[in-house]
Amino acid sequence: MLDLNGKAILITGGTGSFGKTFTRLILKRFPNVKRLVIFSRDEQKHFQMGMEFPENEYSAIRYFVGDVRDRNRLKSAFEDIDIVIHAAAMKHVHIAEYNPMECVKTNILGAENVIDAALQSGVKNVVALSTDKAAAPINLYGATKLASDKLFVAANNIKGKRNIKFSVVRYGNVMGSNGSVMPFFLNKKKSGADFLPITDDRMTRFNISLEDGCEMVFNAIEKAWGGEIFVPKIPSYKITDVATAIAPECEQRVVGIRPGEKLHEEMITMSDSFNTWDLGKYYAILPQRTNFNLEDYVKHFNATKVEEGFSYNSGDNDDWETVGTLRGHIKTYVDPNFSI
Repeated sequence: MLDLNGKAILITGGTGSFGKTFTRLILKRFPNVKRLVIFSRDEQKHFQMGMEFPENEYSAIRYFVGDVRDRNRLKSAFEDIDIVIHAAAMKHVHIAEYNPMECVKTNILGAENVIDAALQSGVKNVVALSTDKAAAPINLYGATKLASDKLFVAANNIKGKRNIKFSVVRYGNVMGSNGSVMPFFLNKKKSGADFLPITDDRMTRFNISLEDGCEMVFNAIEKAWGGEIFVPKIPSYKITDVATAIAPECEQRVVGIRPGEKLHEEMITMSDSFNTWDLGKYYAILPQRTNFNLEDYVKHFNATKVEEGFSYNSGDNDDWETVGTLRGHIKTYVDPNFSI
């Protein structure tokens, strides 16, 4: 049973959508958490989050302005920290395509800095957030996150005698997160638009709530042995169904796929299948060479090997959202005032 009471936790990119939800859950579930450090470069978001979680009300919380590109600042922030959740990243596909080196500096070099600071600071557990776009990437954002995933997995090979483990959590589109399609369509509807722009009417995506994404991270903190990429089993949706769920009265106008977009997203490729295990509610992609006994791992989790050639693709998924379930999710997770 996971118990984070008495632990010192740091979240990079902690003022983002994930960080705020994860913070809320930690403070609710573990009232005696020793320290909760919110690390982010955005001063304004620190101010706004501080209004929601004021330090005079939550004695464990600390707001630490800093950038993952700054290794010295990270080392300072990581002092006496037990667990690091690495959520900081450049995440918008089209912005990364236009500003490639900025994306590389944050997503790849920033990952390296997090790893180095963790190794030098006595951190015990690091969980990095990934994305479905890191599987067989066709855009720069996905390529940088794949590189980041590889860095965190490989970090387990250079820890020496340190008592630390690195793992990765990879999941799909998050409902209601900044820049995601649901709030975008909702804002279009509220502004009185008579059509919704659809990149391609065949497009599908994986779907997960922020809360379920946080549960995956809690799971990794508790159960990771080091080197896993954890992938949840989650439903897919059709982009046209999202548009219909939000604004059935609006025309759906196909505008074309933006640079770097896919029709369907993958989280596990066929090449990954050789090292992927089914652990029940989720999959684990293991490194080709583990730092633990694989037989012990399989027995501990009652894991079964996926078939060679298996892939996990949003277009071939067995689990689908409907217009009705999407409307329920939108009201629950995105806009409580939503109605048709």
